[in-house]
Amino acid sequence: MKYHIDRNTGKSAYMQLYTQLKQDIVSGSIRYGERLPSKRLLAGELGISLVTVEHAYALLVDEGYAEARERSGYFAAFGGRPQHERPQPAAAVDAAPLSVPEDFPFSALAKVMRRVLTEYDRRILTKAPGNGCPELRRAIAAYLERSRGINVFPEQIIIGAGAEYLYSLIVQLLGRERTYALESPCYSRIPSVYEANGARCVSLPMGADGIMTRALEDCRAGVLHVTPFNSYPSRVTASAGKRHEYAAWARRNDSYIVEDDYDSEFSSVTRQIDTIYSLAPERVIYVNTFTKTLAPAMRTAYMVLPAALEREYTERLNFYSCTVPVFEQYVLAEFINGGDLERYINRRRRILRQQNRQNHRHPG
Repeated sequence: MKYHIDRNTGKSAYMQLYTQLKQDIVSGSIRYGERLPSKRLLAGELGISLVTVEHAYALLVDEGYAEARERSGYFAAFGGRPQHERPQPAAAVDAAPLSVPEDFPFSALAKVMRRVLTEYDRRILTKAPGNGCPELRRAIAAYLERSRGINVFPEQIIIGAGAEYLYSLIVQLLGRERTYALESPCYSRIPSVYEANGARCVSLPMGADGIMTRALEDCRAGVLHVTPFNSYPSRVTASAGKRHEYAAWARRNDSYIVEDDYDSEFSSVTRQIDTIYSLAPERVIYVNTFTKTLAPAMRTAYMVLPAALEREYTERLNFYSCTVPVFEQYVLAEFINGGDLERYINRRRRILRQQNRQNHRHPG
């Protein structure tokens, strides 16, 4: 058996197995459509539980590297030629109003707010640096490493009041002379913000697993804005192969990708591992917001810039004042550092997993 579990590392057994299987699938050692080893065989050979193997396989499926076939097992789903792609209806759509979930940890948030008022004292009245309070940028950097496998310096993170504000900064940073390619259909405010800032937008039709391959290959835009997870309104999640395709396109065309990771925290199985940023950190601007994760009133968003663009941002755009109040930034930093954010996300994920199990039977 070529796979092994190192029990002396701090990495969980299911993640070790997932990583090794993913590497074989991406490298072609396990070809597209080829059956993966049976769960029981792996569990017996590696001396791990069947549940551990199931967890690794569920993550491969969730990431798009494998597919489950009832009564047949698991098969590699990465690297094959795309099937006939049927475009999604082409339209820009407004999102439905967000509501506060019933299980939102309001008492925990209120406790953090009181502690910030007491411990931070007059510091909440000071002006934040243009790119945001260092406390929040450090908290987000640590959270991204834990939850998304993204390793960045706090200096690469820019804080802003809502993703739309950050889109405006992106146009000013990358330039209005570039063409901005967008998913079609997409959230209506994305093209509205880009065009209001003087940028030209083109639409690329969506298929079942992301932007249609031919449309992407023919595109020569300088910037590609994508929402890889649960894109609105199509609800399409980009497959593993499609995310690699996006990254290769950016490198080939010397272009940038704006990866809008909105809503990714609530994957029904577990965290999404392969962000496009992790595949091409030098070509990707990663954007996320706490509006959907926590509550509509949390108008705090952030973007992670490639190192080269972070230096350019500091030279050209750091004169902007941060648009998020200092008090809110300190509260969010404490909420993250105290583990409240991840406890809430994990609770929501457990609910989704329970719902998923009721409607899905894992193949043997």
